[in-house]
Amino acid sequence: MTRIKLSAVLIALSVAGCATVAPELPAITDEPTGSHYDGRVVWHDLLTTTPAESRKFYGELFGWEFERPGMSIGIGDADSYMLIRHNGELIGGMLDANIMNRENNISQWVTVMSTGDLSAAVERVEANGGEILTPPTDVGSRGTLAVVAGPDKAIIALVQSRGGDPEEREPVVNGWLWNELWTNNVEQATGFYQALAGFQIEDHAVQGEDDDYRVLKSGDSPRAAIMPNPFERELPVWVNYIRVDDPAAITARVEELGGVVIIDASPRALGGEVAFVAGPSGAGVALQTWPLDREENN
Repeated sequence: MTRIKLSAVLIALSVAGCATVAPELPAITDEPTGSHYDGRVVWHDLLTTTPAESRKFYGELFGWEFERPGMSIGIGDADSYMLIRHNGELIGGMLDANIMNRENNISQWVTVMSTGDLSAAVERVEANGGEILTPPTDVGSRGTLAVVAGPDKAIIALVQSRGGDPEEREPVVNGWLWNELWTNNVEQATGFYQALAGFQIEDHAVQGEDDDYRVLKSGDSPRAAIMPNPFERELPVWVNYIRVDDPAAITARVEELGGVVIIDASPRALGGEVAFVAGPSGAGVALQTWPLDREENN
């Protein structure tokens, strides 16, 4: 599994807070909702050095559609930032990372978590061992955005959306399903995110081992999970999952579309089947069947 150098990622993500650039990012909903769901992942942005190839890759694998936002974001040309839809619903965005003129490949999926009070959230980040990489920045219709890192240096963006967050829906096939933090210190990361978003904790034992899969919940709603990093030599990272019916069928087409299969489709201890792939630019994403069949683990 290839991880982008941390320094390159920070440069890429700091574009939203660069003093000489004030991007005007489109809203994350077509219609304002006025609701904020603290701790819920509400958006994903793809930084890619191969935007045309990435459109083909995700479009053919998952049926995603890409469109210009109908407005200039203030950097690059009209195609520098595109919205991503699935079944007509907004699910994310794609930024042409070439506009940053970096020597290193800075391609990555960026996880964006909601907060109803960004100023208070960044204060909690610093008070609990995290780091502010990009301070709260007005990014137009999207609202106010900050990029932070936890004590383990895993990067996540926080957004206080101007019009509110998307309404909660059941995960659909070929849409976003889940988000996990792969970290080298589960306890430390748990304390950080509990302080950040007030999560409750639900532990799960995998194959009879210690409680090594930790679900973060707001009330009765699971928001994300924290688990030990399966790649000891890699940096901690937020991993995003797409719901699929047949991971093997997806991975069979990855290479012909310019991607790479990092982990072949296989049963997962938590249930269901999982695979891990990277698109043409090297940005990684996980594939997971849903619902999980956990009979073998009961």
